[in-house]
This record gives sequence, C-alpha cells and structure tokens, in this order.
Amino acid sequence: MTPQNMFANLGSILASLVFIRAMFQQYFPHQLQNFLEKYSQRLMAFFYPYIQIRFNEFTGERLTRSEAYSAIENYLSSTTSMQAKRLKAETGKNNQSLVLSMDDHEEVGDEFKGVRLWWASGKHGVRAQTTLFNPLPDEKRHYRLTFHKKYRDLIIGPYLNHVLKEGKAIKVRNRQRKLYTNYGCYWSHVVFEHPATFQTLAMEPEKKQEIIDDLNTFSKAEEFYARIGRAWKRGYLLYGPPGTGKSTMIAAMANHLGYDIYDLELTAVRDNTELRRLLIETSSKSIIVIEDIDCSLDLTGQRRKKKKEKKESGEEEKEPKKKDEKEENENKSSQVTLSGLLNFIDGLWSACGGERLIVFTTNYVEKLDPALIRKGRMDKHIELSFCKFEAFKVLAKNYHKLEYHHLFPKISELFEEADMTPADVAEHLMPKSISGEATLCLESLIQGLEKAIEEAKLKAVVEAKKIEESAKNEAKEEDK
Repeated sequence: MTPQNMFANLGSILASLVFIRAMFQQYFPHQLQNFLEKYSQRLMAFFYPYIQIRFNEFTGERLTRSEAYSAIENYLSSTTSMQAKRLKAETGKNNQSLVLSMDDHEEVGDEFKGVRLWWASGKHGVRAQTTLFNPLPDEKRHYRLTFHKKYRDLIIGPYLNHVLKEGKAIKVRNRQRKLYTNYGCYWSHVVFEHPATFQTLAMEPEKKQEIIDDLNTFSKAEEFYARIGRAWKRGYLLYGPPGTGKSTMIAAMANHLGYDIYDLELTAVRDNTELRRLLIETSSKSIIVIEDIDCSLDLTGQRRKKKKEKKESGEEEKEPKKKDEKEENENKSSQVTLSGLLNFIDGLWSACGGERLIVFTTNYVEKLDPALIRKGRMDKHIELSFCKFEAFKVLAKNYHKLEYHHLFPKISELFEEADMTPADVAEHLMPKSISGEATLCLESLIQGLEKAIEEAKLKAVVEAKKIEESAKNEAKEEDK
C-alpha cells in the first residue's frame, strides 16, 4: 500500500469516527451517553497507569485566586519553565526584571526523589451568561499534574507539600516589600526601600552577630514553635538614648529577613477592638513596630489623669466648647488600654498568621510597665548605647571607605571618655565639601569628641555642687 493510499484510508476512518460520534450525541439518550462515558473512563483507567490532578486558578464563585495555583505557578517559573518552548513574560519586582513562565497548553517535566512527573498548563472556555456587561465566553486556566499511580502516596503527600512550600517561599523572595502605617483601623502602604543593612549598621561586631544569629534561628524555627506549643512570633525591645540607631536597626532587620514592616501608631487607634482588627489584617513574615512606646502609653494616661484632676478641682468650664475633629479623634484613641495592648502582643489573636516580629522602641525603658516588657512578650532586650570605636570604624568605612587612618589611635582614646551617639558621629563624618576629604571630617570628629568630654566634666562639676549644696541644706535643717 502506497503512502498516499494510507493517508486516504486514515482520513476516511477519522471522518467516519467523527460522523459516528456526532450521530451518537444527536440521537442517543443522555442517560445512555452518560452510562457509556462513565464505564469507558473506568475501562481506560484500568489500562492507563497514570493519575492526573488538576489545580484550577480560581475557586468557588471565582471570587478568589487559588493559593495552590499561585504557589505552583511560582514553583514552575523557577524550576521547570525553561524546558518549555513557548513562554510568557511578566514584569517582576520593582518593574526592573522579567519573570518567565510557561505559556498555555505547554508541558514540562519534573523529578522528585527519582520519580518522573509532568506539569501541563491549560485553559478552557466556559460560556458565561450573556449580558450587557459580560457578552464574551469566559476562560479559566489550570495546571494538570500527571504521574504514575504507583507513586500516589509520594506525590500527593511529600511532593505537593514541597511544591506549595517552595512556591510560597519564591513569592516572598520576589515580592515588592511594603511599609505600612495605620489610619484608624485601616492600613495603607508605600514601597519599602530603606537601604540599611547589618553590614552598614554602626554597632560592635559581637553584638551585631548575636542579633543576626537570633533572627536566623527564629526564621527557621516553625517546627520548633509548633512542637513547644507557642505562637511563631518573637518580641524585641530596642532601648537607648535618641540617635543611637533604633529605627535603622528595624530597617536592617526587615532587609535581612525580607519582611514587611507595619508601623503601628497607637494614638490613631480608637479602642482595643480596632487594635485587634489591625493585628488580624497583618500578614505573616512581617515586623510590627511601635516606636516610642513610652510616649504612646503616657499620652493616654496623662489625658485621663488631667481630666480626672479637672473634675475634682472643679476647673471644668460650665459651658463646654465645641471640639474640633482632631481633638475628638485624640479622645477616641485614648480608649486603648494596657490590657488591650498586652493581648495584642501575646493573646489568643496574636497567633493568627505566624512568623512575626513585634518590636518596641523607647528612649526611657524605666518608664515602661514591667508586664509589657517581661520575657515571653519582649523576648530579647537590645540596648543601643553611645558609639564606641568599633562602631565608629563601621561608619568610617561607610562614609569614606577607610580601613585605617593615622588619626584613628587618637579617636580611639577619645571614645573611651566621650559619650556621643552614632547619629552625631555620622554628622561629623558627612563630607562638608565636594572633595569630601576624610582628614577634615576626622578632625571635625576629634573636636566634637573633645567638646563632649569638656561638657561632661562641666556637668559633673555642676552635679557635684548641687549635691554638696543639698547636703549643706539638710545639715542646716537638722541643726535647727
């Protein structure tokens, strides 16, 4: 038989099959069609050794995108999509790179513990109700996983868990991180672009490494926290004088872990219910920050105290004046209580989401309620104090790329006596001219350190005189 006759016969057979199928669908009862289709699939499954799992893009009434579909999409884009001959390109993080994924109706292979399997992307049209606003057929996308049935337990269990976990991790690494702030009980955000890192942070190397190790341990401790029965969160209390780098430390922590930041303004929260709602709306892999926590709590307490004192002394005005919106909002924010804040930190609702850091900053740690900063709430207390020589060397390298300078020994001696914050040191090191000569900046720092030492000595003399005068006054009173 010649090739031409073979193709002619094949065409006739295919045409006959199409005709028979059309006649079958047209004239045979639907019950018979369903019956034959059902048992034909069973017969095919008996001889066909492969299992297929389909993951649709949308679930339910197509209101939400499937998290499983998104995780698979991320996983395939990074591991197997380069096998595909047709790819889709989308802009990635910061719109500065392209993310490639396989196009519709493409298939790629994957391997897990020596087992070969296949992923295929597809889409199918679903005719929606034709209305003025939706006149066209709808399209739904899906991924289809195919594997041999003898590996069912391995694929459905460990492999799919691996795909979902890795896909979510890729999403976190590729996402555009955000800095949130709250307006009442709602979050708004901007892109987080703070450049601070632990490499550029002015701090003693040993203390810096201790913090890095603690953060790394926390980020990999999901199973540990689950085993001991604790929510996967950790509290950090940053305290020290103004200008010691507390906010910069938070930015470095966020950049190191790849977390979002939620900067919570307590004075903008009306009550404990709104505070709880804000917590629920935060995502995992985030840092919840309350800066100057002592000011927020004192602000609430002072308002109530002043109001009570006015009532007792009768100093309130007989005719109340109209309050503007700002004052009303302030009064509403004062309803947040210490109890509500404690529940926010480690109550039942704090376990929602997981993998969170809660960071408080304060200039005066002694003002805080002990219950607020005890272990279990604020697990790690980090004191950010005045700049020392090791921290200065980090700043000198950042600002002037200096590993050593002939003025370093003198500066080291001055740091033994002087108290100067990293912010003040950085201001002296900031180039004052286009040339940005390092020697001039270091000389300026030396002058600043010498001045700080003189001021400290003068202050000590004044304090000594005050103590001496106080002792004399006490002695006189005793003589009387």
